[in-house]
Amino acid sequence: MEQDKLKTISNLFENKEIRSIWDKDKEDYYFSVIDVISALTESSNPRNYWNMLKRRMSEEEQSELYTKCVQLKLKSSKDGKMYLTDTLDTEGIFRLIESVPSPKAEPFKVWLAKLGRQKIDEVFDPSKGIDEMIDFYLKKGYTLEWIEARIKAIIDRKKLTKVWQDNGIKEGKEYAILTNEIYKEWSGMTASEYKSYKGIRKENLRDNMSRFEVILTDLGEAATEELVKEHKPKGLEENKKMAKLGGHAAKSARDDLEKNLGKSVITSENNLNYKYLEEDMLEDSFK
Repeated sequence: MEQDKLKTISNLFENKEIRSIWDKDKEDYYFSVIDVISALTESSNPRNYWNMLKRRMSEEEQSELYTKCVQLKLKSSKDGKMYLTDTLDTEGIFRLIESVPSPKAEPFKVWLAKLGRQKIDEVFDPSKGIDEMIDFYLKKGYTLEWIEARIKAIIDRKKLTKVWQDNGIKEGKEYAILTNEIYKEWSGMTASEYKSYKGIRKENLRDNMSRFEVILTDLGEAATEELVKEHKPKGLEENKKMAKLGGHAAKSARDDLEKNLGKSVITSENNLNYKYLEEDMLEDSFK
């Protein structure tokens, strides 16, 4: 596995987040040991539980798990940063379950087997991946209306970045500059300012937007795409003008909607089930 090219995949078992990485060559997952232990035991400190479990294991059991245990960088749900984490492949997780007394052991085994089949099936039927994404958002509490708007926004974003690329815009910093032009025009905030307003850090901004915020973001990007296709701007500065015009289209829609609603459609609400605490944040991230 080339770790730098792999993304953390989050799945839910009984509303518990299980982080993993998919190894396409091996066709298998590597799961966070700490997350699995947390789901099985509901321990308040699964990291300590794991350390104690390792000490209690026989030499033979330790050898089997240590051989399979791999440290990979997984994205933290607390601060969005990447940390080296003990992981085990599916076979290793099955062995781990045998060492953890839990009434959830059998349901978890069934969940593991189903998850593996789903991932392999996606190779032959990509729509299964979309179904899985929808199910994940539903389990997180999002409505079907929100999910529909989010999926459309993802598609429109792909279209926009394609026309930017065709017009010589470089992925990364220049994409971010143009995206900020759209955001600033319709919301009055850059992406980072918007995140700060919502009380989030590394989390995905759009996953923490309301349905109307997602729709307005999508409108600004879709409008920018059409303007770029029509005027064929060259270079960053010309594209910034198009991005601002696209954002203005969303602003006009926002102004009209807010006038009729009698309230702002921009909200500081987010979809996190936790809050950041400045005190001891670094210490807590290693617990």
